[in-house]
Order: sequence, then C-alpha cells, then structure tokens
Amino acid sequence: MNNSIPELDKIRRQLMTLEKPKKQKILVVDDEPDNLDLLYRTFRRDFQVLKADSGMNALQVLAAEGEVAVIISDQRMPEMKGTEFLSKTVPQFPNTVRIILTGFTDIEDLVEAINAGQVYKYITKPWDPAELKAVVQRAAETYDLLKQRTEELRRANAQMALLTVLVQVAQQASSLEAILNPIATAFGESFSADGCILQLVENLSLVTTQGSYSSEGSVENWLAGDPLTSEAIATGQMQVSVNVPNDEKLAGVAHYTDSGVEAHLIIPITYAGKVLAVLSLQWKKPCTLREDELKLIHLSAQLVATVLSCTRYHQTASA
Repeated sequence: MNNSIPELDKIRRQLMTLEKPKKQKILVVDDEPDNLDLLYRTFRRDFQVLKADSGMNALQVLAAEGEVAVIISDQRMPEMKGTEFLSKTVPQFPNTVRIILTGFTDIEDLVEAINAGQVYKYITKPWDPAELKAVVQRAAETYDLLKQRTEELRRANAQMALLTVLVQVAQQASSLEAILNPIATAFGESFSADGCILQLVENLSLVTTQGSYSSEGSVENWLAGDPLTSEAIATGQMQVSVNVPNDEKLAGVAHYTDSGVEAHLIIPITYAGKVLAVLSLQWKKPCTLREDELKLIHLSAQLVATVLSCTRYHQTASA
C-alpha cells in the first residue's frame, strides 16, 4: 500500500469533526418542585439538564434519553429512595457518575451505596450552589475519563480481534472467494461500520468477486459508480468523505442518497505497486477515526494485500 505517514495525517485531518462539542447531559431528580427547578437553573448554562420528580420517572427518562454524564438525586423521595434508584442505573450505565443530595443522616444507606461504587459523592442540604457546581464539574470530568478509558479498551480489543482474524485467514486461506467475507466482516466490526465491501481489482478495474459485511444483514454494492473508488484505484491512495451530504465532489451521486451512507472510506489494497482490491468502509452518519485507527487500517491493509497475493499465487499454481 502506498500511503505514507504524511498521507495518513492528511486523512486524519479530514476525519476530524467540525461540529462544536455538545453539552453533556445530566439528570436531576427530586420530588420537591422548588428544588428540582433550582437544580435545573443551577446547571442549565453548562449542561443539557434532564429533570424527573421521582426515581421511577427518572428511570423512564434514562430509557428514553440514554446515558447521561452525571445523575444528581435527592435521597428522601416517596416510593423509591435515591440510593435505590441509583443502584438500578448501574448495570446499564456503569460510567455515569452519581451524586446524592440528603438533608438527613442516612448513614447506613449512604455508606452502603458508596462502598458499592454507586455514589461518587453525597452533598448535604441546604447545599452551597458554588460547591455543588464544582462537584458536578469534577464528576463530569470523571465521566469523560471513564468513557475515554472504556473506549480505548474497546478499541484495543477490536484491533486485536481484527489482527487475529487476518492472521487466521492467512493461515487457512484456500481460495480468494473463501477469505473475502471473513476479512470484510472483521473490518466492519472493528471500526463499527454499517457496511464493508472487499472487492477484487484486475487491470485497474473492479471485478465481480467480493466479500461484504453489513450491520443490517445485507449491503448494496455500488462501488463501480463511486468516484471515491475510482480515485483510490487510480492513485493507490486512501480516499474519504466524512460528511457526504456536505461534500461538493459527491453532490448528485445518487447511490449515496439511496443507500443512506454519510461517510465513506476507501482503502486500495496494493501489493508490489499493483492494486489487488479495494476495501470500502461505510457509515450512515458523519464519521471520525482516531490516528491509531488509521494506522491500524494502514497496517491491516498491508497484511490483507499479502494474504490476497499469496492466495492468488497458490490458487494459480494449483490450477
């Protein structure tokens, strides 16, 4: 593959999102309307604040809205205490940081919740707004760190799984047709793509032999009419569009609209200066990839090129 590190840096810059960071979501829970409104007003400038007046309603909010960075809950509420509510959020949202507000000395409940890792901090009523804001800001930063570490672990596991599959394919390869689907699946799953196609190339033209992966069960192959694919084959270099609807080069290319693909990365699989195949990664939303992921793609594409070349040679030799 011909991509040098400067070329990877160029692709990385293209993959950097231009969107402004969104406000983190927090959930405030209190059965007293005045306290609930006060909490909302305290944090609305810095966060997207969701409200609930009971533990049951808070669980419904989370079911509808998904994960939040921080939950601030009153302890003494009818039907469900704050610690009980927070314990129910742990299995589905382990990274969320939880804060309890209490005007009573519920020592046993609080100690048990803190020891179980369900509560980050408790604040006694009446609280000092400046102190509470400082605590919540630290909690939000803690959430960011936990999410980052969780994502790094997920990516490390995905990268190891990808390389393991490629090595296994290389060892067991019997025919080109047999190895294309496993490779496409490994790439698609490793990079959370909605679709992936690995299609062979001969004499700088696509041929029908391909492997594919789709998170939805099937993927349409429109690479023959795709300008990014043509450019990748002609230049031997990665081509990318991270936000197809706003990409002037792709305006009017019908298959992007028809397929719903909003981000597309094309990697030419090149061996000894010859393009053997193209690998297409497709996402149905604007996409970002980290530099380590791009380097993994670069490394993996080189391994795939070797596998394809060796398999093609053995297939020809045994014919």
